[in-house]
This record gives sequence, structure tokens and C-alpha cells, in this order.
Amino acid sequence: MESRSDKKERTRRAILDAALGLTEDTGLAGLSLRQVAKEVGIVPTAFYRHFDSIDQLGLALVEESFSSLRAMIRDVRQGSPSLGQIVDRSVDVLVEHVRADRAHFGFIAREQSGGSAVVRDAVRRQFELFERELSLDLARLPMDHWSSADLQILSNLIVGAMITTSESILHAEARDLPEIRHRARSQLMMMIVGALNWKSREQT
Repeated sequence: MESRSDKKERTRRAILDAALGLTEDTGLAGLSLRQVAKEVGIVPTAFYRHFDSIDQLGLALVEESFSSLRAMIRDVRQGSPSLGQIVDRSVDVLVEHVRADRAHFGFIAREQSGGSAVVRDAVRRQFELFERELSLDLARLPMDHWSSADLQILSNLIVGAMITTSESILHAEARDLPEIRHRARSQLMMMIVGALNWKSREQT
């Protein structure tokens, strides 16, 4: 027999999944509590047992969308991979993750410039977290001639390239993926190779 906690978690999961599907057409700003409740098959008041508002539901989707990708990217950095291996693994992880989880990435792509300021800020903070983690990784490379400010700029460029690549993957046919992989790898390698020869102004 299903426990009360299991039933609550199942309903919460159903609300998240319903919201993901419904926002494909309207975005979070066009989503109503009643729409979600109707899709899940619950009364509107039952929604509040799981989320205080549509914005809080959106925040849960943002966290869910990024958490597994962060874990996968961390796995890429395990051991002592070469620059080429890091780039290859990162591109492969991004392509596989976006293809396997199109709904979440589509949600992020829409909401990073969407109508909810609360959710938009949460997406921005997640990307900033990526940039900070990447800056720490880059600092371990033979780049002692770089300032921390320039490392942050490079991280911003790399994350920006990943965002652009993920949006290309979302709209791509399977036959286009090899070209997207090649272009993404070339972009990252150009950035990193150029970075290895850059000297920060305050370091010169």
C-alpha cells in the first residue's frame, strides 16, 4: 500500500511534469494554478500542499534542470584529464543531456528571458554558479599569468558558448548533431588555447 509520503511525492512529481509540458506553449508567465491542477487531476487547493505559488514551482524546475547537469559536468573533471579530453567530454555531456532532457532545457531557454523576474534571477544565479565553478577549474591549469577577473571573463565566455550550443541542440535534427559537436569543440578549444597565451594586464 502506498504511504502518505510516497503519495505526496508522486503528486509533487506530477505537478512538476505537468508544468513542464504546459509551459512549452505559454511559458511560466502564462501558466495558471488551475491549469496545473486540472492537468494533474487535483483540486486547486491541493496545489498549495506542494508549492506556495507558480513562482515557487518555477524555482523547483530551475533547480531540477541544473542539478543533474552540474553533477555530470563535475564528473568530467574527475582524474587528471587533458584539455582536449575535458573539452570533448564536456561537449558530449552537454549534447547527451540536452537531447535526453529536452523539456528541462527548453524551460531554461524560455525562462532566462521570461516574464517571471524571480525565476529569471534564479536561472541567472545558476549560470553564475557554473561560471564560479569553472573559474576554479581554470585556475588549476598552467595559467598563473591570469588575474582572477580575467578567469571570470573567460568562464563567462565558455558558459555563454555552452548556452548557445544547448539552444542549437534543442532545435537540431539528429543529422545536424555532428556539426554542432564539431563547432562547439572548436569554439571551446579556441578560447582555451588563446587563453593559455593571454597575459592579464595587471600581471604584465
